[in-house]
Amino acid sequence: MLIYAHRGASSDFKEGSKAAYIGAIAQGADGFECDVRLTKDKQIICYHDSDTKRLSIIDLKIAKSSYKELKRKVDPYRLDELLDLSISNKKDLVIELKHPVSTGAMIEKLVHKLLKSRAAEIKASGIQISLISFSYFATLRNLKSGYQTGYLVKNSNLIRFNPAPVIALSIEILRQNPGVVAEQHKRGKKVFIWTVNEAADLHLCSKVGVDVVITDKPEQARKLLGYS
Repeated sequence: MLIYAHRGASSDFKEGSKAAYIGAIAQGADGFECDVRLTKDKQIICYHDSDTKRLSIIDLKIAKSSYKELKRKVDPYRLDELLDLSISNKKDLVIELKHPVSTGAMIEKLVHKLLKSRAAEIKASGIQISLISFSYFATLRNLKSGYQTGYLVKNSNLIRFNPAPVIALSIEILRQNPGVVAEQHKRGKKVFIWTVNEAADLHLCSKVGVDVVITDKPEQARKLLGYS
């Protein structure tokens, strides 16, 4: 079972920051997970929220702010920078494309364009890139990228609509129905589970054969699972 760092080692560092991803490397994560949004000038940044108020004392709307302004005030990590880090350190990368957004499908278009421009380096590094979203239509668009695609689900009723080779389920779904992993494996699907921080949940994921756990605490996960 692979261990991916949720927005980096976000239990110990500011989530989504360069420090969080460097920390995840030090903590032995197999890969990174990030959320991406577009700035006003169409730069792709690693940021979960639609505004900056939760993570800073400043309140800026990501979609209405330029990258220059955001860089000066909250210093977001760009996706291309995280991709550099993933490639150079041979860490898998899961990219969650946020929706709904005012720019619609533009986020998929620009992420796919970036990945296409770096395709040779990605292939040479051997890392696995996965594109995931809660949006069904974004998932369909991501299937055209050539990279592994997953459908994010926090309502178990939506599992049957998954059009992708990966299903990314909340830990709550797994707790309620541990047999879902075997069911999805029989359908040829990989199963990613998020966000897995408790010892009991990690052991449950390992027991039922989850492919990837996404956690805020990669070092703790490795120790609890006996990986280090």
